[in-house]
Amino acid sequence: MRLPRIKGVCMKQQANAFLPAIKINLHRLVVLRWLAIAGQLGAVLVASYFLHLELPLSGIGAVIAAAVVFNLYASWRTGSRQADSNEVSSQEFFYHLLFDIAVLSLLLYFTGGATNPFGFLYLLPITISAAVLSSKYTWTLAAITVAVYSALIWFYVPLPEAHHSHTDAFNLHVFGMWLGFVVSAVMVAYFVVGMGNSLRRQEQVLVRAREDALRNERLVAIGTLAASTAHELGTPLGTMALVADELQYECAADNSEAKENILTLQQQIRRCKEALAELSISAGNISVSDGGVQAVDDYLGKLLSQWQQTNTEIEIRTHWQGVEPAPHLLVDRTLSQALFNILDNAAEATDSRIDWMAEWDAQWLRMEIRDYGSGLHEEAQTHVGKVPFSGKQDGMGLGLFLAHAVIERFGGSVRLYNYEESGRIAGLCTSIQLPLTEKSEA
Repeated sequence: MRLPRIKGVCMKQQANAFLPAIKINLHRLVVLRWLAIAGQLGAVLVASYFLHLELPLSGIGAVIAAAVVFNLYASWRTGSRQADSNEVSSQEFFYHLLFDIAVLSLLLYFTGGATNPFGFLYLLPITISAAVLSSKYTWTLAAITVAVYSALIWFYVPLPEAHHSHTDAFNLHVFGMWLGFVVSAVMVAYFVVGMGNSLRRQEQVLVRAREDALRNERLVAIGTLAASTAHELGTPLGTMALVADELQYECAADNSEAKENILTLQQQIRRCKEALAELSISAGNISVSDGGVQAVDDYLGKLLSQWQQTNTEIEIRTHWQGVEPAPHLLVDRTLSQALFNILDNAAEATDSRIDWMAEWDAQWLRMEIRDYGSGLHEEAQTHVGKVPFSGKQDGMGLGLFLAHAVIERFGGSVRLYNYEESGRIAGLCTSIQLPLTEKSEA
């Protein structure tokens, strides 16, 4: 039997978040290079057709064409299909910057050399290298740039004299310097801001990974303790079951209240024994693949029926709707127990009833469980689901902590928030989202 495939669990963003920063920065460099190519073409058109300068268009055109071809390759290199399969090394990124310096040097050679006001565009690749690469690459790039720019003082193709006065030529030179500065400032800002955003995103991913690792450590510790406790509780529960049976036998026939209490006690003992039996069988294995698939409406109905057997005094109103026939949900004992924990918390918090809303489409099951208690205080909102935390005096806080962990393991999410009615907190709403599955095939 082939295991069902979970649909709708979006892993693409998480995968992209772990892409090496050098790959992301190379993509930004490709974008900058396209902007630079567009600017170079624009500058050539302005100089030739508006300023009437006789430029060596064949040489300039060949350089720009080479830049276009190289950047087409770089665009393919950093494309989405290549992002996961090919790594980008610091050395490769260095060669890209070296190519940009070569292109700029050739363009300056054909347009006046060091006298060209756009000469300080050399600072752009050096700045990018300092932000991305190690000092070895940056100093090498700086040395090459200084050597090439120094050579352009003596070796270059002079710009032809324009038919303007000396003052006009000077003003044009100043304007070129101003424009070059603006272009450099915009490009540096674009690259550095983007790099900062990438670093912040990766930092958030690392923080989440550390939180997940700590939570998994707690889950392992809890699982080990649970397996040991299940073994230790077997004998006391067996004794309690025997005592409850004796009490039922000895109870007077006309004492209906006592019989009802004993029946409730027996139900609770059976529930504990069933839970411990499941725990012993699983032996701490919490793999999703150990579960099965059930139709959403059938599963919710069974879950509600089981929960109401031991919570007869709580009114629960349901409003479930979705596509028909109902899609399937991947479930196991741990998921059911997680939802039981959430319902139990709602029952303990409310004075009147619980509202359970659920809706589903082909991909997602979305549920809201509302109580009519006092809601969550600020400290609880910070810690709930992340660490074992309880607002109850004698509570250990494991229920919601484990519920969060289990639901997230199934590719879902849990969110708790206070909801308001008539301007005041009316209770707590637990919002749950779970991915649905394709039915398993034989």
